[in-house]
Amino acid sequence: MSAAPLAPLRLGIAGLGTVGIGVVKIVQRHADLLAARSGRPVVITAVSARDRTKNRDADLSSYAWEVDPVALAQRADVDVFIEVMGGHEGPAKDATEAAFKAGKDVVTANKALLAHHGQALAELAEGLGRTIRFEAAVAGGIPVIKALTEGLAGNAIRRVMGVMNGTCNYILTRMETAGLPYDTVFEEARQLGYLEADPNLDVGGIDAGHKLAILAAIAFGTKVSFDNVLLEGIGRISIDDIRRAGDMGYKIKLLGVAQMTGRGLEQRMTPCLVPAASPLGQLQGGTNMVVIEGDSVGQIVLRGAGAGEGPTASAVMGDVMDLARGLHLPTFGQPAAKLADPVPAAVSAPASYYLRLQLMDKPGALAKVATVLGEAGVSISRMRQYGHADASAPVLIVTHKTTPDAIAVATAAFPATGVVEGEPVALRIEEL
Repeated sequence: MSAAPLAPLRLGIAGLGTVGIGVVKIVQRHADLLAARSGRPVVITAVSARDRTKNRDADLSSYAWEVDPVALAQRADVDVFIEVMGGHEGPAKDATEAAFKAGKDVVTANKALLAHHGQALAELAEGLGRTIRFEAAVAGGIPVIKALTEGLAGNAIRRVMGVMNGTCNYILTRMETAGLPYDTVFEEARQLGYLEADPNLDVGGIDAGHKLAILAAIAFGTKVSFDNVLLEGIGRISIDDIRRAGDMGYKIKLLGVAQMTGRGLEQRMTPCLVPAASPLGQLQGGTNMVVIEGDSVGQIVLRGAGAGEGPTASAVMGDVMDLARGLHLPTFGQPAAKLADPVPAAVSAPASYYLRLQLMDKPGALAKVATVLGEAGVSISRMRQYGHADASAPVLIVTHKTTPDAIAVATAAFPATGVVEGEPVALRIEEL
């Protein structure tokens, strides 16, 4: 005798922007495929958004409508609450908590919500026997959360790093390929709709820092600690930096790196140089890439679309399908109550650095710079001087491996030499 068919998994979607409508389209377009792969129908029963009259390029007429997402989360005909509204306070947080208390599982694409409240939400969900899934919150369509929690569960993770904000990668690669300054490409990205309403979330590294904090929690078994992520955006990167880094065989990327050391957890989202021939160096446009290093698997590279309707909705549906199959895992790969309080550690590992100085055309100027570097314990690997302009010239230095503290001491001492104009730029060169 064959088993009775499983009841449909009923979805309630809060937020009918790009991602929410993408989910609607997948459920409508692939109903038979979803049922075949999960063993049960997957259906939408209700949705929520503020404006019911807006044209959303999808047929929503058969779904119940709630203006209040909390009311949607509490409906008896919803099994999984999908939160794709955004924002880490207010409706998104309130509705997510209400869903758990009403016996629902939650799928979210909200990186900020998890970066700020991930531990509390995980404890609430797991305490009530519910699940929160968030593949779409990190790196769009790339299944990096599943890779860490499932595929690489047998590894001690050594390092997680990557390019996790497609807007920043678009700006940097567009500057390079078109030879355009930062301000011009920033405005172009704004006109194309690539920037958040608050652009600093993108170009200031905050969006990518949210993602890094989430990955670090999973990789190293700690509570999410976004406040301890070292953040530096791309606003100081000039077209000259990009060109001259290229002359030396490097590309500039907004690179996130998380690793556990003997001193504690390092988390940084900062502009770095990477070898031009490396996978990260070859990454173009709005694409994301995450590199994971495990003690057994070695290094793996995951690459794909980091945003957009299709890729992000695809990630949401991956989580929905796991729930439809009955797969329930701890939020961050192990029970939230067992996650450690992270000990934040400043970056101290030695690395080579790229230095850009605007050097005045004065006798002995280079010697003074070399003396400052030597007194700080920094040795020069390569140096290039470019053409003069207005009695000064840019000088580029690539150092041998040195510590961040030594670089900080040197850059702080440059103004006293009387031969360095403006503020030096120092970028870490990350080995892959």
